[in-house]
Amino acid sequence: MATRTQQTAYVPELGCNVLFHHSKRARRLSITIKPDASVRVTIPRAASRKAAEQFLASRQHWIRRHLERIAQRPRTAPPKPMHPIDRVRAGRLLAGRLNELARRHRFTCNRLTIRQQRTRWGSCSDKNNISLNARLIDLPPELIDYVLLHELLHTRIKNHSPHFWAEMQRLLPDAQTLRRQLRKHRCTD
Repeated sequence: MATRTQQTAYVPELGCNVLFHHSKRARRLSITIKPDASVRVTIPRAASRKAAEQFLASRQHWIRRHLERIAQRPRTAPPKPMHPIDRVRAGRLLAGRLNELARRHRFTCNRLTIRQQRTRWGSCSDKNNISLNARLIDLPPELIDYVLLHELLHTRIKNHSPHFWAEMQRLLPDAQTLRRQLRKHRCTD
């Protein structure tokens, strides 16, 4: 299935097909490996397919390592279909808690959006707009607070530098433990 925005190509060095996806929203080249062992390269508007192929070649070792891990995992039943989430209710609960944490720690954000995302718990834009996954309300309260504080902190620190993690640890002394616990949860059912 080849369109102007995405093309699939077999990469012999990896022994698999790779989806090259052109994105108007992407800011940098990125590689995603999904649990089904599919590999996707996202190409921002400013980058060429050749640059994406060079990027892919430079990350072959990393990709192979992840593909091997996936191959070693025991086969499990396919994920259950997502149960519907009341986004209005989720928005009310999450907005209330976000505002409470923002006041307590002196953060400000512009706009809050609630979505049903499949891969992220939250994000913060350059303009300090925060987007949260409606499924956060299914998590334990301490993990919800971790995600909310993580995104609020991105209103001040726009990366995941050592400074960001040190500040996160200052806000939540058990941030590392909570981060590990969050990895055990998926954005989908």
